[in-house]
Amino acid sequence: MTEDVHKESLEEEATHATDEARMLLPGVQAVMGFQLIAVFNQRFESLGPAEQVLHLGAFFLLVVAMALIMAPAAYHRQAERGILTRRFVNLASRLLTLALIPLLLAVTADAYLLARLILHSARAGWIVASVVAAILAGLWFLLPALGRPRKPGRL
Repeated sequence: MTEDVHKESLEEEATHATDEARMLLPGVQAVMGFQLIAVFNQRFESLGPAEQVLHLGAFFLLVVAMALIMAPAAYHRQAERGILTRRFVNLASRLLTLALIPLLLAVTADAYLLARLILHSARAGWIVASVVAAILAGLWFLLPALGRPRKPGRL
């Protein structure tokens, strides 16, 4: 069975990259908003100093993810305004993919803290965080790696 394949034009690739950034950004901003609110919640004080620092680290990881997601638009507006290049499309794709790493780490840290607070167990927190990390890594990195077309002559 053969698969139908459509080769995207440079313009289509750029549109898809910017659309993907627009889809990711609100989610990152929402998580960041919840993180900011959590600090003012009374239960935040029940976390130990190391866990409060972990929360701060997760916040900074989200800042990095947000910056990477927004970078292609900033780059295009300033460096290549009015033109579309392969360099921009490749840069945007790399930055969006790279943004998934700090996003994965931030969500994993938050999963640990959430489970730790709800289940009153650091061990349970690590288990939940590990499951979250495995799911996100599997869907965001393993699945795309498995879906890449194989080069002719390779199994």
